[in-house]
Amino acid sequence: MRTHRSIPLPHLAGLSHRQTAPLGPTRSRRQALLAAATLASSAWLPGSVRAQDSWPTRPITLVIPFPPGGVADTVGRPVAEALGRLLGQAVVVENKAGAGGGVGMAQVAKARPDGYTLMMALSSVTIIPEADRILERSPMYQLDQLLPIARFTNDPTVLVVRAESPWKTLKDFIDDARRRPGAISFGSSGNYGTMHVPMEMLKQSSGTFMLHVPYTGAGPAIVGLLSSQVEALATGPATIVQHVRSGRLRALAHWGEGRLEALPGVPSLAEAGQKVAFSQWAGLFAPAGLPDAIVSRLRDAARQAAGDERVVRTITGAGTPMQYLDAPAFAAFVRDDARAMAEVVRRIGKQ
Repeated sequence: MRTHRSIPLPHLAGLSHRQTAPLGPTRSRRQALLAAATLASSAWLPGSVRAQDSWPTRPITLVIPFPPGGVADTVGRPVAEALGRLLGQAVVVENKAGAGGGVGMAQVAKARPDGYTLMMALSSVTIIPEADRILERSPMYQLDQLLPIARFTNDPTVLVVRAESPWKTLKDFIDDARRRPGAISFGSSGNYGTMHVPMEMLKQSSGTFMLHVPYTGAGPAIVGLLSSQVEALATGPATIVQHVRSGRLRALAHWGEGRLEALPGVPSLAEAGQKVAFSQWAGLFAPAGLPDAIVSRLRDAARQAAGDERVVRTITGAGTPMQYLDAPAFAAFVRDDARAMAEVVRRIGKQ
């Protein structure tokens, strides 16, 4: 009677005695090998259903592509703390500044889509790829490399000057800028960022020329204004409301519609005759290609974080109301914003 030798299969460790018994015909041997490979891949591949179901099993990094002290930081840190509680793993904030946010955004765009690298970005995320094209250089990333998860805030930028400055109104400011081209300087978080673009829009609308001084982020730019390095800047309410309320800064106008809840006495640019609008929103992104199971958990956690009492109290206390959008609505919002900002950047041209 013909006998068959047992074939040692290390990948079959853990299978039943019946499965590791001497194999019969060649076909059975192939079937066993295929079953072993399938079990091994489901146990170890990071993109497998098993890995998705257990996510997260280790800390998550939330990249904020700016220095501490800006709007993304103000929104990102309380959201990170809430996500950590909801997901059962620490969400560690990493400030990755450079190129007006482009360095950190590119890092996340090129990261592995496994749910362990996320980003809290501002609206400059839709601007930078078009700005790179205007400057005739290869974009640091493409917008389709990023997956919108949730929007948390959406505020117009606010024009602020030091309280001791001679400008009491927007008219005072613009009239002086017209009389002294290039004499008034304004700070920003970097070229084509969310503090630079609105000021370029105002310059075009008002027919003025002001000197642009780029910093590495909103925090350093605000320090520059407070320390008299620059005369003005435009930024989100969350980073300047406390300075306005304390009497160190004066808000002259904002790029939105109507009046802001945090600054009810400040008119919009439209009210003052300048027909320009710009909003600085903050939203959660992941690398494109994230498995659906992880996307679903992230969306649910983001929704709960947006309603979390501690998150809402921290963000609204900074002067920014929660304006949450779930992934589908946020993705549509990002597409529309990218189209509008591309036109603005083309009008601004090379800087």
